[in-house]
Amino acid sequence: MTYQSLTEEEVKLRFITPAIENAGWDKHSQIRMEYAFTDGEMQIRGTKSVRGKQKRADYVLFYKPNIPLAIIEAKDDSHSIGDGLSQGIDYAKSLDIPYVYSSNGSGFLERDRLNHTENEIALEEFPSPEELWKRYIEKKSFTPEQEDIITQPYYFDAVTKRTPRYYQRVAINKTIEKIAKGDKRVLLVMATGTGKTFTAFQIAHRLKEAGVMKKILYLADRNILIDQTMVGDFKPFDKVMTKIKNKELDSAYEIYFALYQQLVDENLEKQPFTELDSEFFDLIIVDECHRGSAKEDSQWRQILEYFTSATQIGMTATPKEDKKTSNIDYFGEPAYIYSLKDGIKDGFLAPYRVIRIGFDKDLEGYVPEKGKTDTEGNPLEEREYNTLDYDRTIIIDDRTKKVAQKITEFLKNTDRYAKTIVFCVDTEHANRMRQALVNENSDIMEENENYIMRITGNDPAGKNQLDYFMDVDEKFPTIVTTSKLLTTGVDCKTCKLIVLDTNINSMTEFKQIIGRGTRLREDKGKTYFTIMDFRNNSRKFADPDFDSDPVSVIEVGGNDKIPKTRTPKEPTEPKSPRKKQRINGVEFKVVLQQNQCYDSDGNLITENLIDFTKNKLKEEYKDLNDFLNKWTSGMKREAIINELYEHDIFLDELREVVGREDIDDFDLICHIAFDKEPLTRQERVNNVKKRDYLNKYEGVARKVLEGLLDKYASSGIENLEDTDILYNNPFKQYGDPKKIAKTYFGGKKGLLDAMNGLQKEIYA
Repeated sequence: MTYQSLTEEEVKLRFITPAIENAGWDKHSQIRMEYAFTDGEMQIRGTKSVRGKQKRADYVLFYKPNIPLAIIEAKDDSHSIGDGLSQGIDYAKSLDIPYVYSSNGSGFLERDRLNHTENEIALEEFPSPEELWKRYIEKKSFTPEQEDIITQPYYFDAVTKRTPRYYQRVAINKTIEKIAKGDKRVLLVMATGTGKTFTAFQIAHRLKEAGVMKKILYLADRNILIDQTMVGDFKPFDKVMTKIKNKELDSAYEIYFALYQQLVDENLEKQPFTELDSEFFDLIIVDECHRGSAKEDSQWRQILEYFTSATQIGMTATPKEDKKTSNIDYFGEPAYIYSLKDGIKDGFLAPYRVIRIGFDKDLEGYVPEKGKTDTEGNPLEEREYNTLDYDRTIIIDDRTKKVAQKITEFLKNTDRYAKTIVFCVDTEHANRMRQALVNENSDIMEENENYIMRITGNDPAGKNQLDYFMDVDEKFPTIVTTSKLLTTGVDCKTCKLIVLDTNINSMTEFKQIIGRGTRLREDKGKTYFTIMDFRNNSRKFADPDFDSDPVSVIEVGGNDKIPKTRTPKEPTEPKSPRKKQRINGVEFKVVLQQNQCYDSDGNLITENLIDFTKNKLKEEYKDLNDFLNKWTSGMKREAIINELYEHDIFLDELREVVGREDIDDFDLICHIAFDKEPLTRQERVNNVKKRDYLNKYEGVARKVLEGLLDKYASSGIENLEDTDILYNNPFKQYGDPKKIAKTYFGGKKGLLDAMNGLQKEIYA
């Protein structure tokens, strides 16, 4: 009898699944097969985007719905028993799963990630849920009381059916385990848009249900952060929560929301927060802890130090670490980090492209001619001015106008109703930028005067429109100018364009600003966003600090060792004079426009698009013959193009750069990668006719092939890849594809051979 190898699916069906179920794992509540834990990276393809592949584990086994214990990777029986182990370990690291198994149906190879051991076991020896859990809690040394805390279930909303994503679950479980062990300070670092408040809610819910945290304080420094949280993720606490107002503290509630400003008053000798006993709160959650509470001498830090007996959780997307401020110094090393890069790779956050624009006098500097005066007749200092001066010490109207023109040009070429935030030097600059944008968009301003607005701290009219700007269903305001107000706390999920016309020296502020665009809303057409940079802030993408783990750099006194210091990399901004000087008659010209985007490995592509594609194609194909063989091998052209997409080769955008809409993908690739002069589709058709290739066919068969050539000439090779094209004119007069194949080509094989032959002749 001939042996026939079993497929992976057959191995799972016949051996692995029965072994798991026989060990006592419930197939309805504890076994998850084909467990997808990422969405698949959203990859930018020119002006479009496509989803990459999801990460899927063959099996994930849960002790409780919030506690995964084991992951199993299966292989067909032509593989060895441990061939799936490395992939399983890779997934287990992301999912924070302690036990990994690989199987080909003959047994299991187990990796115990807690003890760092491997052991081969028989199918019937697979451990039960209780056995694995006992091993886990013994290794972690959890007491029965601690076990009760860490096994509390999530809050589940039967209406939304929302459950934590894998990284949120990891953050929640790690935090609760640390608190169960007695840790009083916990730091969570999660990129903007990854659901920090939902994570905080689930932590608070589980600790509250366990009975260990009865009074909870949620601290923030902006009303918008408090209000969004109360009506959003924390809404299930509606009946037991309150917002502290007018510095009045009512001890009757269980969950409290407060601005630091409501608990501290510089004018009072006795601070409002001292009205409560220092042990009143069991848990304090500090939102955006990189700001006020991070500073050791901050008045806001007094609140945390007064309620020192409370467990305190700091949450931030951007931990602040410098010589005077340190989150790590106060909260300790992060319990969990989920970065912007992680979010983009997993497909939960929007990727971005960068358009860097440089004006001549930005890159070269501006030196006023001798005797140059401002609009009030005052002489200008005879020195070189640069981007650190513009709109801070000197106002040049033509530069503001040129920035507004480039923003408007981009929106007109993409989407004029794309939500846009323009970050300016200060509130005055934000107002001048608003005026310049109004003048460039008078047609839409006539439709709605709220199309462009300034939203700054000193502009009540603009601030009143903030909720409408954040609302995904509201069209207006569309473009907002600001200085600092919108750097954090603004959850505009449909923001597609972020404009940087200010000098950002703080990496923390830079990350926060980028975070305004990272949310995905595919249902609203938001799959990526664009950063338009007028002041070379995008150089920070190359800084290792941009997406690195936080490192404590707080300066210590005496002879203590400093953990790490960083030398400032940027010039200090000049101090503003009492009055800015405004000048006219100075022209600014665009001398640099560079498009940049991330590749699928999270690296910023900065080289010329054609050079980048050429290098990528040379990696993909050894030479021209290698490419020709693949192109004419009968493989679907769509599959080849998709393969190129996976390697970040953007054919649509390339065609625009080359300026040849009349050539097909084949000629475009040959031209870019192998320096071949491209032929138009019509020229290729003419060559086929000159070579008398069609003479081997007669009557209707020849007319069908001539019609296919005409289709190719007008719209490309895809019309020669599928017989369904024969349902359309001019072929319908000869019958459906089945009839055409049988009557004029001797059957389906004859038709397909003729169509494939025609394709090869086109590219001969």
